[in-house]
Amino acid sequence: MPLVTTKNLLLDAQNGHYAVGAFNIENMEMAQAVIQAGEESHSPLIIQTTPSTLKYASPSLFFSIVQSLAASSNIPVAMHLDHGASFDQCCQVIQAGYTSVMIDGSKLSFEENIQITKKVVETADCCSIPVEAELGTVGGKEDTHEVQDKDALYTNPERAKEFVERTGISSLAVAIGTAHGFYKGIPKLDFARLAQIQEIVSIPLVLHGASGVPDDAVRQSISLGICKVNFATELRAHFTDACRKILVDPDVIDPKKYGAAGRDAVKEFVKERILVCGSDGKV
Repeated sequence: MPLVTTKNLLLDAQNGHYAVGAFNIENMEMAQAVIQAGEESHSPLIIQTTPSTLKYASPSLFFSIVQSLAASSNIPVAMHLDHGASFDQCCQVIQAGYTSVMIDGSKLSFEENIQITKKVVETADCCSIPVEAELGTVGGKEDTHEVQDKDALYTNPERAKEFVERTGISSLAVAIGTAHGFYKGIPKLDFARLAQIQEIVSIPLVLHGASGVPDDAVRQSISLGICKVNFATELRAHFTDACRKILVDPDVIDPKKYGAAGRDAVKEFVKERILVCGSDGKV
């Protein structure tokens, strides 16, 4: 089926008290894996690329891959820009065909974040494209942006309400103690803060940095309003580890052999995350 936007996917998740998994891809095999997992699980999906991935290959190329796979699939798939670095980049992926964008102004001041987010929303609205933004700063490293744990700023509930009202965004990524990349210990999420945000913010909430967060913590976050859960680091790790096992054999020179192994590993991981999100059987 044609690609869909994230707006109705996340509103359905909000009403149904589950979350849609958002999976970052780096190549064709990972895109195949994610969609195959969604088909086998009868689950809606969001496929994402980050700014660094779009330096590796163009938005139009990644869009063409995902669009082609989705066209022959029977599940709803959205194509999303994760952590959009600028207004221009958001415009670029919209022109390429992406059906959802995130503008990440979280490292800016509150007012500057509002200004750039509102500008993206006004432009995206012309194309009926939903916009995700972030308030507060998720720790860890995402592309070239790195936040040390001590500098990570949790989302203020009252400011979140004001931010949503002034920008008109469709979904809000909140900082409640998660981090990008692998964790050195067990993350401690601020569920009380999340509950406060859910109480006064009506739009779907997004959890970034979910790779490595215990399943029970993800489920509890979903029960408190999280409707989209991002996974990136673990997909890369599963793909690479599977390839390494095949490449131990020096006679292997065909990229299809280790590419297929990576694809299978990512598919099984994504199916597990879909179950945790509770989106299985929703299609």
